[in-house]
Amino acid sequence: MHPDLPFSRTRTLTLFAYGWSAVGFERQAHRWNALLDHRGFDLQTFPSNVRLLGFDIERYADRLAGQARHSGWSAATSTHEQFGSLVASLLAERMGWPGTPVEALLACQHKLHARNVLGRVAPEANLRCIPLEVDFGDPIPEVLDYPLFVKPVKAAFSVLAKEVHGRVELEQHTRFGWAEQWVIRRLVEPFERVARSRLGTDQTAHGLMVEEPVRAPQYNLDGYVFRGDVRALGTVDAVMYPGTHAFMRFELPSRLAPAVQARALDVARRFLSAVGFDHGQFNMEFFYDERNDRLTVIEFNPRMASQFSDLYLRVRGIDLHAVALALAHGMDPAELPLAVPVGGAAASLVYRVFAPGQSCPQPTRAQQRAWQERFPGALLFTYPKSRRAQARDFKWLGSHRYGIIHLHGRDFADLRRQAEEASIWLGWRPPYEGALTGWSPAAPTLRPAS
Repeated sequence: MHPDLPFSRTRTLTLFAYGWSAVGFERQAHRWNALLDHRGFDLQTFPSNVRLLGFDIERYADRLAGQARHSGWSAATSTHEQFGSLVASLLAERMGWPGTPVEALLACQHKLHARNVLGRVAPEANLRCIPLEVDFGDPIPEVLDYPLFVKPVKAAFSVLAKEVHGRVELEQHTRFGWAEQWVIRRLVEPFERVARSRLGTDQTAHGLMVEEPVRAPQYNLDGYVFRGDVRALGTVDAVMYPGTHAFMRFELPSRLAPAVQARALDVARRFLSAVGFDHGQFNMEFFYDERNDRLTVIEFNPRMASQFSDLYLRVRGIDLHAVALALAHGMDPAELPLAVPVGGAAASLVYRVFAPGQSCPQPTRAQQRAWQERFPGALLFTYPKSRRAQARDFKWLGSHRYGIIHLHGRDFADLRRQAEEASIWLGWRPPYEGALTGWSPAAPTLRPAS
C-alpha cells in the first residue's frame, strides 16, 4: 500500500461502474485500499434499466451533490460513456472537485459538434459528414451518394453504426418499433437537455449522421490531460472480423509505427485544446491508411476505454483505473508507481455470432471455475441473452457478442497459442482470421470440473 496516494486515504464516488469498471475499481480497492462508493444503474439489465424512465442528469447530479456533504466523498469519477462521465463532470463542477470541464466533455460526445471542431483545427484528420435530417421512419433523401457510414450523433458501443450501400438499406437500418424508438430517445434525451443549454449548438443530438466510409486499420490512442498537458499512455490496435466493422480483438503493444502514433497525439492535442479539455482521460479512435499515409479521426471519447485498462496493466504496468482515481483527486498520474508487467503482449478477445441460430455456448459456473484453474490470471466475461435480446443486438450492432477473454503471453505468437487453447476449452471459435482450419462448434469443449 502507498499511503501517500490521495485516493487511499479519502472516499471516492464511482459512477455507473459496471462490467470492466467494476473489475478495475475493485482492483484499486484491493491494491491501494481505495475507499470507494458506487452509484448509478445498469442500462443493460432489468429492472435496473427501468430508471431510464424520467431520468434527468442535472437533477441526478444535484441529488448526489446534496449527498456528498454527509457521505464523505471528496472526488467522483466514471468511465461510463452514456451517463456516468457527464454526471461526474457536473458533480465535480458543483463541488469544486477536479474534473473534466462539462463543455469539453459535451463537445467530445456530440459527434457532429466534434466533427466541426476537428475540421477547424485538424482538417487533414477529419472526415466529411452531414446530419441525416430525418426522424426515425421518415423517407430517406434521394440526394445521398453511397456507400456511406451511418451512426448516431450521440451513442456508445458502436450502436447503430453501419456502412450502407444504398437507399433501401439505409431505410431498413432506420426503421424501429415504438419500443425501440422509446429506448433510443431515453438514452439520448438526458444528454440533449444539457448540451442544448451548455454547448451552444443548434444541432440536435437526436438522430443520425452520415460520413464518408474508410477502409483502413483502426487504432485507439489512450492518454490523459493534467493541468492542460496532453500525455499519451499508448496505442491499442483494433482487429475486425473480416468483412465487418465488428471488433474481433484488441491488442497491445501496437504494431503502428511510432511516427504515426506521434501524429495521432498531435491531432489529439489540437482538438482537446480547442474544446477546453484541460483535465481528464481520453481515448481517440482513429484510422490509419498506410497506402496513402492518411490518418483520420473516428471519434474522441472523454474517458478511459475501460476494456483496455487490464491490457495496459499486463504489458506496461499502467493501471488506467488508478489513473482515473489520481486525476479525480487532482494528483499527477505520472507520480503513480508502476506495476510489474506480466507479459510482452496482451489481447481482449471478442466472441461474436452474426446470424440467429449460430452456436454460442455458455459455460456453467463449474466449467468457468475449471477454465480459470487452467488459465490463471485470465479474465472471462460471458453475455448470455434471450433470443429477443439477441435479435436486438443483430439489429443495432449487426452481431451478438456472447463472450470476451483477456489473456497475455510472452509475445504475440505465445499469446495466440494460449488464445486458441482457451477458446477450444469453451467451445468458442478463436477470434483470429484463419485460426484452426477445420474448426467447428463440434470441437472439444470445456472439460468438466474435477
